[in-house]
Amino acid sequence: MPAMGIFQRLLGREPKEERGEARSGLSKDDALAAYIVREYKSGRSLDDILDDPYLKNRASDEQRRRLLERPDVIRAIGEDTAAMARDRVQP
Repeated sequence: MPAMGIFQRLLGREPKEERGEARSGLSKDDALAAYIVREYKSGRSLDDILDDPYLKNRASDEQRRRLLERPDVIRAIGEDTAAMARDRVQP
């Protein structure tokens, strides 16, 4: 375990990395969902995004299916599109 600063010890706070949060404060799933939404809004097809090595290297098929069930992703890409993509990603 890395050394904690005096203020962190006094306040009982762990560094973000030790709590499992990304440096930006987003969880891994939040960051991946934000990536899907951002890329979709930039004009990429959902199929292209789901096949993107960036996403495939960071999420299993099951995790990608779960990302497509998130309300923020569904709002951004549409319920029908999300349902079709979930069916395409193997469980």
